[in-house]
Amino acid sequence: MSELTHTQGWAAIQADSRARLRSSLIATLITSVAIGAAFIYAGAFDLRRYADAIPTILTLLGDSLPPDLSRWHKWGRPLLETLSMSVAGTVLGALAALPLGALAARNIVRSEWIGGPVRLLLNLLRSIPGLIWGVMFVAAVGFGPLPGILALGFHSTGMLGKFYAETLEHVEPGPGDALRSLGVSRLGVLRFSVLPQILPRLVDVTVYRWEHNLRAATTLGVVGAGGIGLEIITAFHLFEYREAAALIILLLILVTAINLVGGALRSRFLDQA
Repeated sequence: MSELTHTQGWAAIQADSRARLRSSLIATLITSVAIGAAFIYAGAFDLRRYADAIPTILTLLGDSLPPDLSRWHKWGRPLLETLSMSVAGTVLGALAALPLGALAARNIVRSEWIGGPVRLLLNLLRSIPGLIWGVMFVAAVGFGPLPGILALGFHSTGMLGKFYAETLEHVEPGPGDALRSLGVSRLGVLRFSVLPQILPRLVDVTVYRWEHNLRAATTLGVVGAGGIGLEIITAFHLFEYREAAALIILLLILVTAINLVGGALRSRFLDQA
């Protein structure tokens, strides 16, 4: 009887494995077809469209060299506008995302009546592209860095709120339970259990968002938010490719500097945790 039961159990395991393999193959096939259809629809396999691509790119690069730095003294204000938009927009987004992310985390707020609408709000905020936010806020508050700050802040709230919520949901409860069993207060549990687990990740995603916002701030110049992006777009419109190249190099230097600052922040918070 036991041998029969063992045989039936083994057969059930094999049947389950075959079903899982079949489901995995079907999912892989559907995904592959969808990816292939996307490439075909975009014309990625039409080789005729690549015929003049390399010569055109080389011509554009040739027209951009050497970079023209003759107007460097006029780039200070646009550079500060772009930097201020990225910093203020990231801070605004992080401050709003932290409480919203906590409310959206399923292990902190159990009620779907609260968590569900908050997650829907975060989805809405990040689903609207930054340029659309920029258009809305330029119409609302006028031209300049302010609409850029608000646009980056709203979009960052949606993205950072999602990341913060997922980070909080992955907190290991074991260390906190052990501390509570020893009579440690909630503040102590937060300091010695929760923060060491979430702080490095929160700093990582926030600094990454800052880097993203610096690049996004350049595109907001299209809708009137100012900054170095407006200078780059104007240079391209006037066919001043050498000046545009210089501005792009300046932007790359700024992004590299933020990477270095971000690395220092990560190291500091990791040491404190």
